[in-house]
Amino acid sequence: MADAFRRIFLNGPLYREWNGSMAEMDWLETPTSHVFKIDVPGLGRDEIKVQLEEGNVLLIEGRRAREESNQKEVIWHLAERGRGDFSRQIALPENVKIDHIKAGVENGVLTIVVAKDATPKPKSRNIAVSSKL
Repeated sequence: MADAFRRIFLNGPLYREWNGSMAEMDWLETPTSHVFKIDVPGLGRDEIKVQLEEGNVLLIEGRRAREESNQKEVIWHLAERGRGDFSRQIALPENVKIDHIKAGVENGVLTIVVAKDATPKPKSRNIAVSSKL
């Protein structure tokens, strides 16, 4: 155990870039909605962008700036909390109301609620075959 700490501190500062894989997500389905919970520690609503793209794809993006110190004598020994950009893309299921999407961030968790469409869409349909197109 002591070797791990020694390796961290003797090798100088460790900086970690934050990427999409670091923004961990849970996806829950209720009878009335799909709920996505994404970890975005330290980010406020102004640092997160949620948009719907073509093909019913939710795009979630965020940016965390590196904390800077104005003091000349500050020495960074470890910086693991991450910085930089992240993005997640979520292909929404077919049974959603894309005009009923809500998003909010609280305590480092971005929650996106997408209402489900109560009218079932046909899973299959007959296609008429003609002799000419």
